[in-house]
Amino acid sequence: MTDLELKQLKDNLWHAADVLRSGAHLAANKYGQPILGLIFLRYADILYKQHKAEIDSEYEQLKGSRRERSIKDISIEKCGFYLPECAYYDYINEAPDTAEKATLVKTAMEEIEKHNPNMDGVLPKDVYGQLVPEEEPELLSRIVRIFKDIPEDISIDLFGEIYEYFLGNFALAEGKDGGTFYTPASVVRYMVEVIQPEAGSEKKILDPACGSGGMFVQAARYMHRHNATNDDLMKFRCYGVEKEPDTVKLAKMNLFLNHVRGEITEANSFYSDPYDAVGRFDYVMANPPFNVDEVVYDKVKDDSRFNQYGIPKNKSAGGKKSSDKKETVPNANYLWINYFATALNETGRAALVMANSASDAGKSELEIRKQLIEAGIIKQMVTLPSNMFASVTLPATLWFFDKEKASTEKRDEILFIDARNVFTQVDRAHRRFSDEQIKNLGIITRLYEGKTEEFDALIREYEQSRDNAADEDKSYWQQQIDWLTERFPEGKYQDVIGLCKAAKLEGEDGIIDQDYSLNAGRYVGVVIEDDGMTEEEFRSTMLSFNEELSSLNAQARELEEKIAENIKELFN
Repeated sequence: MTDLELKQLKDNLWHAADVLRSGAHLAANKYGQPILGLIFLRYADILYKQHKAEIDSEYEQLKGSRRERSIKDISIEKCGFYLPECAYYDYINEAPDTAEKATLVKTAMEEIEKHNPNMDGVLPKDVYGQLVPEEEPELLSRIVRIFKDIPEDISIDLFGEIYEYFLGNFALAEGKDGGTFYTPASVVRYMVEVIQPEAGSEKKILDPACGSGGMFVQAARYMHRHNATNDDLMKFRCYGVEKEPDTVKLAKMNLFLNHVRGEITEANSFYSDPYDAVGRFDYVMANPPFNVDEVVYDKVKDDSRFNQYGIPKNKSAGGKKSSDKKETVPNANYLWINYFATALNETGRAALVMANSASDAGKSELEIRKQLIEAGIIKQMVTLPSNMFASVTLPATLWFFDKEKASTEKRDEILFIDARNVFTQVDRAHRRFSDEQIKNLGIITRLYEGKTEEFDALIREYEQSRDNAADEDKSYWQQQIDWLTERFPEGKYQDVIGLCKAAKLEGEDGIIDQDYSLNAGRYVGVVIEDDGMTEEEFRSTMLSFNEELSSLNAQARELEEKIAENIKELFN
């Protein structure tokens, strides 16, 4: 299946399923659960069919001998799970279009969980009764038929992409709430491109706020693209923590559909450390919730995950007071940042999404940041474009840690990248990185590391794509070549005004001189140039800015009202 065919399939599936949303007796933010469950069921059916002949052949060969084994045991060995006949997709699809179909789907899910303990409690079951409303009992049958259109010769990797595509669309549809379980794939792919996770040798990756598991999936796909063997991938293990029960289920299905080994634990990472994280992990990745202010200080102050570089704390009374008068951490952003730094082993690397405000935060957070910088483990800071996330309109910042850096000549240096002008507009309210933008930003890191051969290889890749492209597409590939060669004409790293700067700790305008700020804009500078936008692109951008301003104004009015109410309560 070509990329274009896959895109068309995903778009068709989403459109067909979304059209039926209005008929379901479900809240809009609950519609994703049964749909993702059906995608899982179709996946299980297709994967099982791809192994069925091999399973049946071995069963018949061993039948009646001392080595006889059950179909279930052989299935788990060959396929990774056992699919009972009542869960075959055709069996469900071909059943009458009545309310009874909800019972059939529920039974299928129950039987899959019964025979595959690793999926126990994960699959949706009772919710399907709400997809057979009295006025349209055939609604569930129509949705089931939609996913029958997924071809049975599809690769399992592509099936995982379909699941991720639906996760992303549900996140967009749910707006702010969607951001709690899904980080846009293009952002995660760039994070992975920078830290370059390697498979094998029992490598371990942690995500302490894992949502639906996208960090793990993208890390596994990166390794697969870079020739990791199946044996290597089997040795690579993921460890996730997520506090929302429904999101835990999404993550477990996501890992299953993408053939990723790992554990997802339901817990609150501030108060629970299910994997004894300190110093254990080769990689840590996450997009944790920003600006949490209700973490109880006494519960984290003695935790080695958080206190190695200091706990965020107000000078006056130590912290805010929660409703039960317990002292709380004023802002948990630096708890997350500490967690990432301490969870890494001696060669570990990390990538996390963080609020822009953390880059310049003062008071106790400044002291923590100072210690992290002087420890030499912060390798790179990247300011993202605005509107990259469903839940955050303003730009966020990516932090990258590398424990090995502390013992190199670059210990007292940090690479800053301002990527605010590198994006592809999806619609007025959303942006993403294209595949080439991910590669172009990623190659800056490789050049900084001295890997000039990778820059040369990327240029050759673009040249080959240009030479083989249709005439109308050749200019696109030439633009990618020009973007790179204009900024790095010698094929080596150099500071580029408005894009990247390798800043020293010492010296004029160095990191110390900038009061230990980690805001890329303070270092890379600004370049004034023609933006190259067409009139339509300019119009779309300005409308997007206006929409963002309106949203911020609305938030400001809400805050004004809240402050006024708090003052009234204070003096009444």
